[in-house]
Amino acid sequence: MIKYHSTNYDTPHVDFKTAVLRGQALDKGLYMLNEIPKLSRDKINNFKSLALHEIGFEVISEFVDDIIPDHDLKIILKDALNFSIPIEKFRKNDSICYLDQGPTASFKDFGARILARIMDYFLKVDDKNIVILTATSGDTGGAVAQAFFGMKKIRVIVLFPENEISELQRKQMTTLGKNITAIGIKGKFDDCQSLVKKAFNDPDLKDVGLSSANSINVGRLIPQTIYYFYGYSRVIEELEEKVIFSVPSGNFGNLMGGLIAYNMGLPVRKFISAVNENDAFPRFLETGVYEKVEPSKKCISNAMNVGHPSNFARIIDLYNGQIDETGVIHKNPNLNQLRENIVSYSITDEITKETIADFYNKYHKIIEPHGAVGWACLEIYRNKYLEDKNYKSICFETADPAKFPNEIMSLINITPNMPKSLMTIQNKKEIQKSVEITSYHDFKLFIQNKI
Repeated sequence: MIKYHSTNYDTPHVDFKTAVLRGQALDKGLYMLNEIPKLSRDKINNFKSLALHEIGFEVISEFVDDIIPDHDLKIILKDALNFSIPIEKFRKNDSICYLDQGPTASFKDFGARILARIMDYFLKVDDKNIVILTATSGDTGGAVAQAFFGMKKIRVIVLFPENEISELQRKQMTTLGKNITAIGIKGKFDDCQSLVKKAFNDPDLKDVGLSSANSINVGRLIPQTIYYFYGYSRVIEELEEKVIFSVPSGNFGNLMGGLIAYNMGLPVRKFISAVNENDAFPRFLETGVYEKVEPSKKCISNAMNVGHPSNFARIIDLYNGQIDETGVIHKNPNLNQLRENIVSYSITDEITKETIADFYNKYHKIIEPHGAVGWACLEIYRNKYLEDKNYKSICFETADPAKFPNEIMSLINITPNMPKSLMTIQNKKEIQKSVEITSYHDFKLFIQNKI
């Protein structure tokens, strides 16, 4: 059975079920795999003939072991992955993989829907209840709220930066009610994330049964490997062909999912970590010195407005280093190996906007801000590494352009078509208004009173 350790190395190792239900490790670290399971190249090559949920089973079953019987896991994955992943080629070797076809039109639907069903399964078996605390910079909150909505054994509290998400993103959380509560914070995503982490480690709240549905929860993170295997299987033509992935990166769960897939055996030429003006990671790769962006910078690719990515601790751990939750590196990672596997570029809002306009002019297709950051970074990579011109690439688009109508309209004078899922939410009334939270004390009292 695979065990999970904390990135702070000061708490006992646990199994998958404990890591999922606990969310964050007791020593404030993140749970990370002691050993990443391997898939054979034959199995990976055979994914070309499998459906999305079938690939999901082949991947996730490696982590779950026998904690969830195969029959039940197949039901969970078929129910969770009930949407498509379109892949469109725009140049000879460059494609975009659209991860925005789920119920909240965001790539966060992958992890949130699978995690919700796995948690619900465990809680029903144990006859226990749990409270989910989640911080969101944009899309996570809506995906989590929708995924857990109506589950009787799970209550959800989502914190979001009040002035840095779109109206649609807010409504995905505030129009539900029942077991979902959303709290707008006068601050940044990092402030929301800090409140959540403090609550997890508050002894006064230990009996509440807190857990997380951010990508700090390994059960939200591992499902993000699935779309890497799926995308790869749909673009390759030769056995063991290597692919370049351009990955919009905010809290770095997206990139971490790819690194896990790579260590499972996925043939990858290079990961491009595409960030906006919150550039802590590319500066770290260049200098070997980690400095948080405080406060985080507000960009139109709002789900990436993260100054101190949580999953950076897992990346450092994967490369044999250690960094704590405050951003202090206690052991340097293998920086040479990191640089061998990953390049990272920071894209300004100005370049993001230029990319959206240029992409539409060239291809008559709307690209949203996060995908535009990914595409802009792919362009930099293509111009810099000419020797890689024959490698295929996949750039992820992580949200539907309809979530950003004002930005799109101002740049190309077109209002994006709204998918049915967002149209339904747009016309709903908000059940719950923002709660005034100005300190951790206020947040703690809110949790105690609410629960």
